[in-house]
Amino acid sequence: MKHKVLSDPIHGFIHIPSGLLHELVEHPFFQRLRRIRQLGMTFLVFPGANHSRFQHVLGATYLTQMALESLQSKGVEITPEESEAVKTAILLHDIGHGPFSHALEYSIVDGITHERLSELFMDRLNSEFDGRLSLAIKIFKNEYHKPFLNQLVSSQLDMDRLDYLRRDSFFTGVSEGAIGSTRIIKMLDVVDGNLAVEAKGIYSIEKFLIARRLMYWQVYLHKTSLAAEEMLVRILKRAKYLADKGEDLFGTPALRYFLYNKAGLRQFKSKEKVAEGKDVLEVFSDLDDNDIMVSIKVWANHSDKVLAYLCKAMKDRRLFKIEIEKKPFTKDHVADIREKIKDQLGCSNHALNYLVIKGSISNNAYNRDDDRINILFKDGSQQDIGEASDMLNISVLSKTVKKYYLCYPKF
Repeated sequence: MKHKVLSDPIHGFIHIPSGLLHELVEHPFFQRLRRIRQLGMTFLVFPGANHSRFQHVLGATYLTQMALESLQSKGVEITPEESEAVKTAILLHDIGHGPFSHALEYSIVDGITHERLSELFMDRLNSEFDGRLSLAIKIFKNEYHKPFLNQLVSSQLDMDRLDYLRRDSFFTGVSEGAIGSTRIIKMLDVVDGNLAVEAKGIYSIEKFLIARRLMYWQVYLHKTSLAAEEMLVRILKRAKYLADKGEDLFGTPALRYFLYNKAGLRQFKSKEKVAEGKDVLEVFSDLDDNDIMVSIKVWANHSDKVLAYLCKAMKDRRLFKIEIEKKPFTKDHVADIREKIKDQLGCSNHALNYLVIKGSISNNAYNRDDDRINILFKDGSQQDIGEASDMLNISVLSKTVKKYYLCYPKF
């Protein structure tokens, strides 16, 4: 019987028991997560942010085990099969992530999200493991009759968030994300099949929501990280554009497949062998951060001036300037920036589409219209955290703040 014990800087020792969980962790699909950074391009802003999705999902699984034990101690009925299934669901919830988080979703993969890819990977693994993931998939899709199990995996107070806030806070050095995850977990209970938080845990929830909002502005939506990710998306889009024109581009076999072929949901669901005896999902499982970074180094010397300019800027960390405003930028302002970049670089209007980039970001730490965080009082009554909290901040946190950005080469 195999049993793993891993030392984790956030939670201490993480035990991976023998059986299904151990077999999944050893699988090549899962091991790929070691080579996918949790925070994408954020390491260009916070040098310590080199931790992987592999570390995060193991941490989230550890917290899920803690939550299950705490709920069982309060009399919540959870069978051994349900316990294994919910831990399997959280273990695999990020398995569909491509290199540098979301960059591929907006560039060389055709309209398929990492959530959908995670489902496809789980379906494939379920076939490999003779249906042993069937209950985990039901819980993952919220199709099981105990909704609180899905809420541990995906909700506004799930184990995913409880791990990544602490982990990302630790590795970036941004202390505002340091939440009391253990305290929150010990305060969880189940009422009418749904998660609730005991009233004495309300201050921990308030701190969690505030920490989440601050981490979004300070880390996840940091303006320099945003500029770097937009540059990466444009690099991949330019490479795809050149590939579609028949240009020969350097790339690993996995990356070249996605550059030179259409890869949407239909292709990912097909089991037709497309390259080196692998189907599209298997080719995707060979793709990680290393494929992208080595290509950027080579493309920095490419004959296409736009691709070379973007790649050299990324390689040498000459990141674009970014402006952020509360209102959309005027057409005149955007036109003025485009004209200045055109004069400076001597590029075409078509090339400017890769160099002057506009978009929007939004942040709301708590959405009352989504699944709610309910506070459970001693008399058995429940109240939404936004109503139960005596902090004005919580009602403010429920509002979505939207900002607009414009990024372009410095001049």
